Amino acid sequence: MMSELKYIFVHGAGGWGSYEAIDRVLPYWGMFTGSLMKKLQARGFACFAASTSPSGFAWVRACELYAQLAGRKTDYGKAYSQKEGIPRFGKDFSDKPLIPEWNDETKLVLLGHSMGGAAVRMLGHLLEYGSEEERAAADPSELSDLFKGGMGNRVHAIVTLASPSSGASSLDLLSDPQFDVSSVPSSFGAKAALKVLSLRINTGKKKAYHEHVSMIDRAMEQNEQIATLKNVYYFAVPCCCTYRTADGRCVPDPEKTEIIFMKRGAELGAYQGITPGGIEITEEWQDNDGLVNTVSEKAPFGAPHKEFERSRIEKGIWQVMPVIEGDHMSVQGGLFIKRDMTHYYVNLLQMIRLLP
Repeated sequence: MMSELKYIFVHGAGGWGSYEAIDRVLPYWGMFTGSLMKKLQARGFACFAASTSPSGFAWVRACELYAQLAGRKTDYGKAYSQKEGIPRFGKDFSDKPLIPEWNDETKLVLLGHSMGGAAVRMLGHLLEYGSEEERAAADPSELSDLFKGGMGNRVHAIVTLASPSSGASSLDLLSDPQFDVSSVPSSFGAKAALKVLSLRINTGKKKAYHEHVSMIDRAMEQNEQIATLKNVYYFAVPCCCTYRTADGRCVPDPEKTEIIFMKRGAELGAYQGITPGGIEITEEWQDNDGLVNTVSEKAPFGAPHKEFERSRIEKGIWQVMPVIEGDHMSVQGGLFIKRDMTHYYVNLLQMIRLLP
C-alpha cells in the first residue's frame, strides 16, 4: 500500500476548481449534491480540485497543473509559447500550491473529467519523458523541471471520467455535408439549452482549440504523442445515457439526460460518416453520454487495454470500467438530475489506494 497518495481532480472544458470563487458556492465536483471533495476528505482521502484553463489545450492545462502541484510559476515552455504565439509564463502558485510539499514520497492519483482526461494524460507523459523540443529550445538554467522528465514515479494512477480520449463526432457531424443536422428531431428547449452550454465552453479562444481537442482526427494524433506509462495504473470510466428504439435509432433517455445534452445526444446517436483523415464513424460510435461518444470514453484507441477485473489490475494497461448509466455530468453529481457519486468514488479511490 502506498505511504501517501494525493487525489487530484481536474475539471473539463468550461469548468472550474478550488482556486475559483464559484467553487465555494457551486462545486464542480458534487454540484448541487454538495462538495465531493469535502465528502471524500471526511472519509480519509486527500482530495484536491485543480483549476486549469477552461478552454486550454492539453499541453497548456498540464503545465498549469504542474505549477499548482509544485508551487511554481506556470511555464508553458519557450518552444511552445513561441509556436502558439502566447506568453511563456502564466499564473504564479509559489505562495498557494494545490497540495503540501510534493516530492518522490508523495504519489499522485490524477482524475480528469471530460477534457480534463487529456490534461492528466499529458501531465503523466511530461512527468515521465519531459519534452525534447523544450530541452532544445531553452537553456538548462531556465528550463522547467516538467520538461526535464524523470518524475513519472510520482504518478500512481490516472483515471479518465467521461473523457473523449479518441475525440467526439459532434464537430465531425457538423462539418459533414452528407449529414443533415436539422433532420434529427429535437425540442426547442433542448436547442436553447445547447446554446447556453456552447457559450460556457466557448470563451473566445480561437476556433482551432475546439478542433484540436474534440475532432476525432486531432484526438488520434494526440494519442500518438501521449504514452501509456508502464509503471502507472490506468482506469477509463465511460458513461452512456442513450438507448436503442424498436426501429434501431439511438436516442437519449430523458430520465438520465440533462436538457442541455438532449439535442447533441440525439445528433451523435444518429450520425455515421468518415472523418477527413479517413476514420470511419460506425454505429459503434452512436451510444453517447449526451456530449461524447461512449466508445471514445474507453481506453484511447491504440493503447493497451482490457475490461476491468478487480483481481487482475495491471500497470501500463487501461482498465475499462463498467459503463455508468448517466449523461456527461453524472460523474460530477449532475445538474438538475442530481446524483450523489460519493459511494462510487469512495470505492474507486479505496481500490486504487490498495494497489501496490
